[in-house]
Amino acid sequence: MATMNEKKTCSQRMENFQHFMWNPDTGQFMGRTLINWVWIVLYYFAFYVVMVGLFALSLYSLMRTMNPYTPDYQDQLKSPGVTLRPDVYGEKGLEIYYNASDRDSWIRYVKILETFLSAYNETAQQDNINCSEISGYFKQKQFDGPQNTKYSCKFPEELLGNCSGAVDSTFGFPEGSPCLIIKMNRIINTFPGKGTAPKVNCTRLDDTSPLDIQYYPVNGTFNLHYFPYYGCKAQPTYRNPLVAVKFLNIPKNTDVSMVCRVVGAGITSDNPHDPYEGKVEFKIRIQN
Repeated sequence: MATMNEKKTCSQRMENFQHFMWNPDTGQFMGRTLINWVWIVLYYFAFYVVMVGLFALSLYSLMRTMNPYTPDYQDQLKSPGVTLRPDVYGEKGLEIYYNASDRDSWIRYVKILETFLSAYNETAQQDNINCSEISGYFKQKQFDGPQNTKYSCKFPEELLGNCSGAVDSTFGFPEGSPCLIIKMNRIINTFPGKGTAPKVNCTRLDDTSPLDIQYYPVNGTFNLHYFPYYGCKAQPTYRNPLVAVKFLNIPKNTDVSMVCRVVGAGITSDNPHDPYEGKVEFKIRIQN
């Protein structure tokens, strides 16, 4: 007598499978008749049409309530972040370490600066305007610029003086007096300085002895006519103003910890939770 655990042969399994796929006695395909399959297909088709429609409607409603020029929820920082170029990070943050007599150790910094400043050449800023005669903030209520945009002020490379790369293509690295570039991050509709141009001030963290530093533009200021920033859609060709810092007497063969702060009314640099708010810290070590 056959037992309950009797195993089916391979041919029996294939026959059962074929019978499941198509049952000629009942006209069922995979256990369902044609009319059952039609109803199932129609049901899921209608279900997914409704789901896609609801998603499209919610997305359309959301987009209709959004301002394409100003984000609904902006950065909660009190002050803009500050970044440094060249931006080379080591184990403990930004580190500019090189040997003045070894070209291979500093050429990467030169390449970073060249690439960064390529966005400030005449060709890249051909759609920007000269704002040298504008005093104070450059406020724009209308979209009078090309293709319904707002004007962006040109930042001439000449303002960076000896750190523009035009006078010295090596940015002072082989001489042991490197140029570094300070940039404030963009925050929409922000008026830094409250009417007075903010400026960069660099000091040592590990020593009170002053360093001989040159700033470009003069006094290391960010001209107010570059503010406010209206967003990438309103100002697609906007370029951040820059301040170049040239260190003339960095002590050799030792780590020098530096901090460059943006000083101005309403700009803070003492946030313990964000080390780059209003300032940037870095280390320099120049071997000779």
